[in-house]
Amino acid sequence: MLDVNLKKQLDTYLQNIKQPIEVSVSADSSPKGQELKELVTEIAGLSSQISLVEAANARTPSMSVAPKGQAPRVHFAGIPMGHEFTSLVLALLQAGGHPSKADPALLEQIKNIKGEFHFETYISLSCHNCPDVVQALNLMANLNPNITHVMIDGGLFQQEVDERQVMAVPSVYLNGEHFGQGRMTLEEIVAKIDTGAAEEKAAALNDKDTYDVLVVGGGPAGAAAAIYAARKGIRTGLVAERFGGQVMDTMGIENFISVPYTEGPKLAASLEAHVKEYGVDIISGQRVANVSRDGEVQVALESGATLKSRSLVLATGARWRSLGVPGEAEYKTKGVAYCPHCDGPFFKGKKVAVIGGGNSGIEAAIDLAGIVEHVTVLEFADTLRADDVLVKKAKSLNNVDIITNAQTTEVLGDGSKVNGLAYTDRVSGEAKKLDLAGVFVQIGLVPNTEFLKESEIELTRFGEVIIDAKGATSLPGVFAAGDATTVPYKQIVISMGAGATAALSAFDYLIRS
Repeated sequence: MLDVNLKKQLDTYLQNIKQPIEVSVSADSSPKGQELKELVTEIAGLSSQISLVEAANARTPSMSVAPKGQAPRVHFAGIPMGHEFTSLVLALLQAGGHPSKADPALLEQIKNIKGEFHFETYISLSCHNCPDVVQALNLMANLNPNITHVMIDGGLFQQEVDERQVMAVPSVYLNGEHFGQGRMTLEEIVAKIDTGAAEEKAAALNDKDTYDVLVVGGGPAGAAAAIYAARKGIRTGLVAERFGGQVMDTMGIENFISVPYTEGPKLAASLEAHVKEYGVDIISGQRVANVSRDGEVQVALESGATLKSRSLVLATGARWRSLGVPGEAEYKTKGVAYCPHCDGPFFKGKKVAVIGGGNSGIEAAIDLAGIVEHVTVLEFADTLRADDVLVKKAKSLNNVDIITNAQTTEVLGDGSKVNGLAYTDRVSGEAKKLDLAGVFVQIGLVPNTEFLKESEIELTRFGEVIIDAKGATSLPGVFAAGDATTVPYKQIVISMGAGATAALSAFDYLIRS
């Protein structure tokens, strides 16, 4: 089941196991049950520290991982391959005593969390956001005996998916109740269940010394700004909800110069690792509430803390734009989706629509065409904006239709899930309807700048931060870079260059003032 190269890599990783572990397997005679047996047998054959035992779990096929002699708290319902293979490897290493690289203070906090927490995470093996959540919850379960976690492959447990109406992943349940949807970091999950620690953390942030340069945002622009500032030998901090930003939602990246192909999560991990090499003070899991200037730049956080800096680089990026039509919010994660890679498998054999005829929309249609019964692309304008090579590919697929001059007016549903979409033909004015199970929204970006609306920083009517050629904003000492600004062409490589420009400009500002 595992090819020679993968076995060799896995063998190297498993050398880090320091104590015996036990893998409990619940399998049957089905093809998937036999596939799971084959996988765990091959893995156990690579390390004398791993032993196998048969189990009778509620979900079959499934497997559990635990230090030998302990009741398992980390479970995989399904076969953890694809993007989840890394989750399995990490679970084996952590059960075997290999330490996590997470912040030691956060690890200690997890160990001290009180209460009973039983997590379930529904995933698809093609979802590139799911492993972050699975790995975070597995780590928590490994550290704290009051926490358990099971990863559930929705493709193998369709009855559960239908009963809970799971139509987007990752979808997390805690003690049987819905807990969260979409990508979540370890810090975010811990903060959500350990609310008592929030005030202590805010107080600690308030006590931090003034930075020379503080960067807001952990995407390509923010990472580049932090690195360029830190290389000048000045006190640099970076505050963000999570590293990677919009890059985390980008699967295939083929236009990052000198790198023929990479994937968003991989690039985001590299950005974070590079920033950490320079000793930047990284403050994650925090959202900025306001920016002001009173001698120093004051950055107020939603947690109640305030960070101070002599200069500031705003690199808050952008997010997917919503349609803003009736039914969209009501059916979000119930048929309205924004990530075809993550949620496409839930619409296998069904009809879906993609809203948007740019590169993202046409790429989504091409990807979905290999999974679903039929894709209808609706574009508001009279022509598609996507690259010609993508348009030709989409038009060559016999289960893809493209409709231009189509104004989406409503997402339709039965109260629990999407069952159609209404649109208007902008040429004839005729109202039309499509019967379908899913709507994938791909209509561009909106800058993450709402927190600046009451500040002295000038924005365009679209919410973009107005900057000059050096990245300077209307507020002295405050610079900005990337997709949140007026810089043309929202691209990773452009954001990185803009981040470097903003940091160099901030340094120039500091030495002149």
